[in-house]
Amino acid sequence: MLVSTSIWCQAQQAKTKPTDSVNTIPDTLLFKIQTAQSAITEINAANKKGYNLDAIQRQFNTVKENVNPLVISFKAKEELDTKNLLSFDLILRDADTRLKNITAILVQNSNALQKMSDQVVSLSSDTLLQNNNGEDGRKLYHQQISEIKSRLQEAGKLTGENLSQVNVLLANISALNVVVNDLRAQTAEKLALSGKLALRKRNPYLWHATLQNPASQTTGNLIASSYQGQQQILKYFIHSTWDNRFLAILISVVFFIWVHRNFKSSRRAAIRRQLGDLKFEYLKPFPIFSTLIVLLNITPLFEPDAPALYIELIQLLLLAVMSVHLWNTLEKKQLRFWLMLMALYTIMIIGNAGVDDTLPLRVVLIAINIFFIWIGIQLFNKVTFKEFSKKYVRTVLIILILMNALSVLLNLFGRVDMAKVTSVTGVIGLIQLIGLSVFMQIMLDALDLQMKISSCNNGLFSRINHMKTKAKFKKGLSVLCVLLWVIVLLINLSLIGGLWQWISEILSKPRVFGSIHFSLGNIVFFIVIIYIANKLQKHVPLLFGEERITFNEDSGHKGSKVALVRLVIIVLGVLLAVMASGLPMDKLTVVLGAFGVGIGLGMQNIVNNFVSGIILIFEKPFRIGDYVELADKKGKVRDIGIRSSKLLTPQGSEVIIPNGDLLSGRLVNWTLGNDFIKTELVFKVSAESDFEDIKKIISGMLNEAENTVKKLPPEVLLNNITADSLEIKVLLWINNIYVEAEFKSDFLQQLVKKLKDASVKIM
Repeated sequence: MLVSTSIWCQAQQAKTKPTDSVNTIPDTLLFKIQTAQSAITEINAANKKGYNLDAIQRQFNTVKENVNPLVISFKAKEELDTKNLLSFDLILRDADTRLKNITAILVQNSNALQKMSDQVVSLSSDTLLQNNNGEDGRKLYHQQISEIKSRLQEAGKLTGENLSQVNVLLANISALNVVVNDLRAQTAEKLALSGKLALRKRNPYLWHATLQNPASQTTGNLIASSYQGQQQILKYFIHSTWDNRFLAILISVVFFIWVHRNFKSSRRAAIRRQLGDLKFEYLKPFPIFSTLIVLLNITPLFEPDAPALYIELIQLLLLAVMSVHLWNTLEKKQLRFWLMLMALYTIMIIGNAGVDDTLPLRVVLIAINIFFIWIGIQLFNKVTFKEFSKKYVRTVLIILILMNALSVLLNLFGRVDMAKVTSVTGVIGLIQLIGLSVFMQIMLDALDLQMKISSCNNGLFSRINHMKTKAKFKKGLSVLCVLLWVIVLLINLSLIGGLWQWISEILSKPRVFGSIHFSLGNIVFFIVIIYIANKLQKHVPLLFGEERITFNEDSGHKGSKVALVRLVIIVLGVLLAVMASGLPMDKLTVVLGAFGVGIGLGMQNIVNNFVSGIILIFEKPFRIGDYVELADKKGKVRDIGIRSSKLLTPQGSEVIIPNGDLLSGRLVNWTLGNDFIKTELVFKVSAESDFEDIKKIISGMLNEAENTVKKLPPEVLLNNITADSLEIKVLLWINNIYVEAEFKSDFLQQLVKKLKDASVKIM
C-alpha cells in the first residue's frame, strides 16, 4: 500500500511553508509527524504481507519441477515418439503461460516496492529527521522523532528485502523462460520430423528379432519404466486441466439430478395412474452408471489436448462401467464376447508399453491384431446398431480392420511404434462405437422419460410432437457422437493438436476486403448467432404455451406477445452478430447507407412488410386464433410473423399474407370483440301454407337450439311471394363463427322433418 497522495502533498507543502509565528512550529511538526507515522505504518503493513512471494515461489518451483525432467530427456538425446512429444508440448505451453502470469504479478509488485522505496528515501531526507536541536518545539517531539527514525529504518530494510526477493524471482523466471522457449523450439522441430521418423525402420524385421532384450530388461521392467514416464505427464495433465474436467462433471451431475427427479415424479399417484410403472433398458431410477457412461463419453469433447494414454484409460474405464451396467442385459454369448474384448484391450494398452524389439512380445501384438481383424470381419454383416446408420457402423469396422492389418505390416517390417498407435486406434474406434451407442440410448431414454412426465403435467412437451422431437434429438446426438468419435481417433493418431492449430490459424488470420478488416472466425460467429436467433424465434410459441392452431372452436385466441418476443430476439441476434463480426461502427454506417440505397432501388416491399409487422404487434388489429376476412380470403390466424402472417382456411390450406397487405387492405375481423355471427336461412314453401304456423315452428326450434344467442332474438321474415310459393328468410345470431356450417346443416335437417310432420310442402 502507498501513502495517500493528498496527505503526502500536504506534508511537503507544510515542510516548505514559511512560518509567520513561532507558535505555528509545534502545529507544523505535529502534522508532519502524524503524516510520517501513517506513511511508515502503511509501508510496514504492506511489506509484512510479503506480496504473496512465498506462494509465487511455490508456483515457480512447481513449474521448474515439471520442466526439469523434460530438460533431462532432451539432454540425454532420447528418441521420443510423437505421443511423448505432444505431451511435452502440452507441459511446455502450460509452463510458458504460468511463467508469463507470474512475471506480470512480480513486475507489478516490483513497481509498488520501488515506489515504497522512493517514499522511504524521501522521508529520510525530510527536515523532520534532521538534527536541528536548537529549533523551537522540536525538543517537545524528540521521542516521537526518534521512534519515526527507528521505524523508518525497519521499513527500508523490509522494503529492500522484498524488492531483492522479487528481483531474484524475476531473474530465475527469466532464466527458466529461456529454457522453456528453447525446449518448445526443439519440441516443435522434432514434431515436424516425427511423421517422417515414425515410418523409418527403428527396430529389426520380425524374422531378425531376438528372443531376449539385449539390455536384459524384463517385460515388467519395460512396462514399469514406460509408465513411470507417462505417469508424470498424466499427473500434470490432470492437475492442469481440472477446470475442463469440472465442467464435464457438472454436466453429468445435472444429468443425474434431471433423471432422478423425473423417476421420482413418475412415482406420484396421479402420474403413475396414467403411465404405470416405467421401465427402461438403459436407465435406472438411481442412474449412477448411466451418469458415468455419459461422463466418460463426453470427456474427450472437453479435453481435446489429452495425452493418448489418458484417452486409452478413459476407454478402459468406460468398458468396465458398461460391463457392470449391462451385465444383466447382455446374453451369455454377448457377455463372453464383451469380456474377451475388455481383456484383450487391457492386454493391448499394457503390453504396448513393453513391446520393443523382442520376438515374443511382437508376436503377441500381431496375434491380438489378427483377432481384431477377425472380429471386424465377423461383425461387418452381422451386427447392426439401431442408434447409428449401417454405413457409419461399417465405416468404423473397416477402420478397425485396416488399422490392425496396417499394424501387422508395420510390426513385421520394424515400425513397432507406428504399429502400437494404429492397433490401439482401431480398437478404440470399436469401443467408441459401442460406448456411444449406449450413450445415445441413455439420452433417448432420458428424453422419453421427460416427455412422458411433462405430458402428464401439461408441460412443454405436452404441446409438441413427440416423434418429431425424438427424431430431431436423435439427429443432433448422432452429430455429437460422430464428432466425439473423430476427436478420439485424432487424439490417438496424435493429429488433434496440429489440426486444431491449423483451424485456429485459418479462423484467426486477419483478412482485408477493401478497407474492411475481418477474420473467418468473425464470419463463423456471425453466421452461428444469426442461425441460433432464427431457430429461437421460430420456436418461441412453444415457450409461451402456444399450441398448434387448428380450424375449430377450441383453439382459443392468443395475444401478440409471441410476435413481440420474436422481434426482440431478431433485433438482439442481429446486434450480437454485428458485434461478433468485428465490423467497426464507421464501416457499419457505410453498410447501412448501402442498405438504404437498396431499399430505394428494390427493397421497399420487404421493408414495408417488416415495418407493418412491427405496427401489427403493437396495434393488435387481430390475434392468433381470430377469424378474419381479407379480399377473397377467409380463415383463422395461425401465426403472426415479422414479415408475413399465416391464415388457415376452412378448406385446410395455409395462406401466407404479407403484413403490408394486412395493414393496408380492408380487413374484417369476425372475432375481435366476440365470436358471434349473424347468419340467415332462406327456403320456400307452398303458397297455400300458413306463414304463422311456420313461424311458430321455426321459433320453437331456435329456442331449443344450443348454439344460438338467446339474448338476441331471431327474426322470421316473409321475404318474397310468388304465384305458387312463399320465400321465408330466418335471421339469427350464432355464438361461434366456427359452427355456422354445422348449425345450418342440423337445423335444416330438423326443419324438413318438422315441416313434413305439419304437412307443409317445401318448394
